[in-house]
Amino acid sequence: MTARLLDTAPLEAALQRFAEERDWQRFHSPKNLAMALTAEVGELVELFQWQDEQASRQVASDPATARPVRDELADVMIYLTRLASVLGVDLDEAVRTKMASNALRYPPKAG
Repeated sequence: MTARLLDTAPLEAALQRFAEERDWQRFHSPKNLAMALTAEVGELVELFQWQDEQASRQVASDPATARPVRDELADVMIYLTRLASVLGVDLDEAVRTKMASNALRYPPKAG
């Protein structure tokens, strides 16, 4: 068996408990979760808006943007993981399969 790249099971369980404790499962349809994920990606992208290449490389270390970029990355991960869980998608398997496909599609340059 191939080694796992991602183990999202603990996060999935924590997010399931969080939703259950607030009776939010009824709102966590794939459509709603995909829309929320899109909104969070938009908020992440907004942190890079109008930045040049060099400044964009510093967002995680710049005191003005470090916390916001971490928060938005976390929100993206949370909604992505929750969406995959609700859909029954194994993110580890999906990532490994996609990476293998990309490796075939984009082979390393020789020499």
